[in-house]
Amino acid sequence: MGQVTVTFNNQDHHLACQDGGEERLKMLADYINQRASSLIEHLGSTGDTRLLLMTAIMISDELHELNDGELPSHSEAAAEVKRMDVAMGKAILKIEEMAKTLELS
Repeated sequence: MGQVTVTFNNQDHHLACQDGGEERLKMLADYINQRASSLIEHLGSTGDTRLLLMTAIMISDELHELNDGELPSHSEAAAEVKRMDVAMGKAILKIEEMAKTLELS
């Protein structure tokens, strides 16, 4: 199981993730932190819970816009996560195969 340290609202948080998912988790956490930072610039300092809620609403609004005014259902979101997980697994296997080939060269 992978381990990642991410920052939110100037605080470090240690999170676990699937092996190979560390960079994606860091990228997603950085995006959330950036969106939260933009809220802080406009609103000033606020508590973590309120900041997380407002950030989640802002990201949900972005998702809503990207999906032509529709939010994906839980089952659609779960299917998309599974699809991405499978694709990431295939990519990791391919990279490992390429690395082995290079090592043999």
